[in-house]
Amino acid sequence: MYFEQFYLGCLAHASYLIGSDGEAAVVDPRRDVDDYLRVAKEHGLRIRYVVETHLHADFVSGHRELAERTGARIVFGRQARAQVPHLAVGDGDEVRVGKVVLRFLETPGHTPESISVLAIDTEASPTPRLVLTGDTLFVGDVGRPDLAGGEGVSAEHMAGLLYDSLHQKILSLPDAVEVYPAHGAGSLCGRNISSETSSTVGAQRRGNWALQPMSREEFVRVTTRDLPEVPRYFPLDVALNREGARPLGSQPPPAALDPAQAERHLAAGAVAVDVRPAADFGAGHVPSALNIGLGGQFASWAGTLLEAATPLVIVADGGEHAREAATRLARVGLESVAGWLAGGVEAWKSSGRSLSVVPQIPVEELRRRQRAVPELQIVDVRRAGEYATGHVPGVLHVPLDRLESDVARLDPTRPTAVLCAGGYRSSAATSLLARRGFRDVANVTGGTAAWVGAGFEIERG
Repeated sequence: MYFEQFYLGCLAHASYLIGSDGEAAVVDPRRDVDDYLRVAKEHGLRIRYVVETHLHADFVSGHRELAERTGARIVFGRQARAQVPHLAVGDGDEVRVGKVVLRFLETPGHTPESISVLAIDTEASPTPRLVLTGDTLFVGDVGRPDLAGGEGVSAEHMAGLLYDSLHQKILSLPDAVEVYPAHGAGSLCGRNISSETSSTVGAQRRGNWALQPMSREEFVRVTTRDLPEVPRYFPLDVALNREGARPLGSQPPPAALDPAQAERHLAAGAVAVDVRPAADFGAGHVPSALNIGLGGQFASWAGTLLEAATPLVIVADGGEHAREAATRLARVGLESVAGWLAGGVEAWKSSGRSLSVVPQIPVEELRRRQRAVPELQIVDVRRAGEYATGHVPGVLHVPLDRLESDVARLDPTRPTAVLCAGGYRSSAATSLLARRGFRDVANVTGGTAAWVGAGFEIERG
């Protein structure tokens, strides 16, 4: 059996290719599918099946394009009601790729249609070698039960189904079976996923907090407590995946815009998305631009912070980065790219147009200002779990995904310093605040990690 994991860091997304005797299946593919085709060709494999463990909410799948380019059959759980032509499977159903049997388990909980996929290499053993768990079981965590709200079911009901799926299906497997989920650390489909991208059933039985002995009622209570906001792009991606997104290759690359053209788009309502690192953005950027750096979880945060219908002007260090940004935006269903600013901020400045800046301050300067400037407001934009483990004393906690809706908690007339874990999300937050009229905003470089590393005091809880 040939097996390969494809891990996409900016989406914390894992997809898989399983092959045997000239045939293959791809599980949970991302939207751009060329890597799967390349690897299959290198190993002499024909892709016969494209399997979706569920209707993904956090990225747009490439199942339609992959099927059209290979003749493969798309596979969904029978509860998916997918509108693209597909094979609907239920508990115990199987398909074969060469000498490998893929056996499907219905594991609802994260979503009603969720399935897990057992891979059995019949040449080696009748016992499954691995299980692809989708978003049912992560390494160190389990899937959120609240993302099927649009289906008319409650998070509590789904959490109960998740408990049953885990205990009746996944934990009934031998300890040695390898576990490969659809996401890793940073995914918004879980709350505390490990940075490890694979494990075993036994290791998760021992170490995963959600699999420790507890009643069904207790499991429901803890898995539905303090859930973060559902990102705005999740329903869009579910709909696209149910219908089958149009092939990514059919979309033209972003057009190169001169400063005058870019300015006209911005005046008509487009948003400038600056994909450069925080330090470069802070040193000078197009006024009112939103900073979401390519170096972090760009696609997830773009989908969270941007409206799908809003035209976008990409600001990048060259056409290659602009095209990469456009691809990553399409991975979460954001396709309204008006173009990219050719020549970047230097072209903008050379044309006589002004640039805005965001001061980048180290934690030592933050500490000095905290003592010397009584009116300073410090904003921590990390998630609740991160904040609870330790934060700068006296900060206001407003998670980045809620900053726009909760901005009324902040005073735009006061000097403001923003920090996160390391400086990536806080830079995005400073750009959002600047768009809302905050004029004295600084980004704290190194974030809370640098504050702790400097030995400064922290508060917990």
